[in-house]
Amino acid sequence: MKLVRYLCEKHTCKNRECYGFLAADRVVCLHSLGKAYGMKFPSRFKAFIASGGDFAKRAEHLLEDASEKAVAKASLPANQTTFLAPITFPPKIICLGLNYRDHVSETGGTIPDEPIIFMKPHTTIIGPNEKIVKPSFVKKLDYEAELAIVVGRRAKNVQVSEAKSYIFGYTILNDISARDIQFKDKQWTRGKGFDTFAPTGPCITIVNQLQDVSDLSIRTWVNDELRQNSTTRNMVFNVYEIVHQLSRVMTLEPCDIIATGTPAGVGFTMKPHPKYLQAGDTVRIEIEGIGVLENMIADAKI
Repeated sequence: MKLVRYLCEKHTCKNRECYGFLAADRVVCLHSLGKAYGMKFPSRFKAFIASGGDFAKRAEHLLEDASEKAVAKASLPANQTTFLAPITFPPKIICLGLNYRDHVSETGGTIPDEPIIFMKPHTTIIGPNEKIVKPSFVKKLDYEAELAIVVGRRAKNVQVSEAKSYIFGYTILNDISARDIQFKDKQWTRGKGFDTFAPTGPCITIVNQLQDVSDLSIRTWVNDELRQNSTTRNMVFNVYEIVHQLSRVMTLEPCDIIATGTPAGVGFTMKPHPKYLQAGDTVRIEIEGIGVLENMIADAKI
């Protein structure tokens, strides 16, 4: 099941933020479908996630039992829907650096023996098709396609063998980076913390629908040029090891987002010269089992 947040334009809830699931080329409103079968869901998507998977299971059963007529009545075409970032105010956005062997190789770095972590503020988050804003003083803007974990329940000192049960699902995050600032500071908060520097979406694929994430294709295009073409098989620390390691450091909470690192092919390592993002460029990221996240670069207005 792929869950989405979106602006609903049906007459019953015009311009309201809703959530539901993708069914072929349609978006099904969970509230509307649930109402037809006497089933209630939380008004806020964060509460749905924080249930620890209980509401996701109910939603799956509802979709299995619902008639085609009921599903059609509760849905609208996906191409007429404005998708939003799945989570806009996560408790934390935790990111990993140098977590792909091919990316470590292209940077000339060393494989880390423990996860390298940093944080991004929630003000970095935007949704699909929203603009990534390039500040006028940033000259070396770069992309990083990343598989992102969405935490489903509170986790502290979790063992690797138990980590999967704490994951609600997976989405895409583009860890946009101002390389000139990142490399100048020699730490990553400022260079990766600008507003709009964490496009996410278009959906959250729940964990039991994406059982094996050990070899997912991950690709990035800038305009029509394929830049990143790798697989999660190249991760240094897999998703379960990441949850384990992070939960030893900090308490993970429902709706935390964990960006698991990027593979080879980022702009600053391109040969013979780096290729940085400019206003008008479109970045398109595709991760197997999740979908496509696309955003355009725009210059800051001031």
